[in-house]
Amino acid sequence: MEEEQEREVIVDLKNVSVYQREGLILKDVTLSVHKGEFVYLIGRTGSGKSSLLRTLYADLPLKEGEANVAGHNLKGIKMKEVPFLRRKLGIVFQDYQLLSDRNIHDNLVFVMKATGWTDKKKMDEKIESVLSLVGMKTKGHKMPHQLSGGEQQRVSIARALVNDPELILADEPTGNLDPDTSLGILQLMVDINSTGTAVVMATHNYSFFDRYNSRTLKCEGGLLSEVFSSNSGGL
Repeated sequence: MEEEQEREVIVDLKNVSVYQREGLILKDVTLSVHKGEFVYLIGRTGSGKSSLLRTLYADLPLKEGEANVAGHNLKGIKMKEVPFLRRKLGIVFQDYQLLSDRNIHDNLVFVMKATGWTDKKKMDEKIESVLSLVGMKTKGHKMPHQLSGGEQQRVSIARALVNDPELILADEPTGNLDPDTSLGILQLMVDINSTGTAVVMATHNYSFFDRYNSRTLKCEGGLLSEVFSSNSGGL
């Protein structure tokens, strides 16, 4: 049973072309990510990392090729279907994207209501659980501006976890953080991955590879290639 889960494909792309408006960013992308995998996505700024991630969570339309993410066919996916896709995903941004007009607890409530949660008691229990998981259990009453950058990113990871996602897509989650704080975020992502959640993390921080060596994909020259395929390592 465990072997079957390991073989379960969460992301399946075949001959996909990634566009920004009419501009071709990546071509002929064929990629499989399996349940429980940890994958780094590297490449220069503008090479297509963010565009690929945005395609995976249906923020950019799929124009060419075949793509299935968390059981959803992205070819011609309707707007009303996108929220159901995103309930299976956790999305972590470089700039946190917390709402500045409400506290941390209410930031998470906002996302949960938008994805179909209605029971206040269950919402409060889940919020306490995910904040505890990321080391922010006592910070629910704080406003975003009262937190450090690392703390805000931990909250954004907690937000990504509220729907128990099959896959986390993290776009440069440590890009605005100092080295020590960045390592803490990497450790958190590795810990989440160890529970069986697949992680695809775009990063410029190549020092991570010395701390946690894992499968690595590179965007370069309009193509996506695999530069390291092992999934072993440790922090």
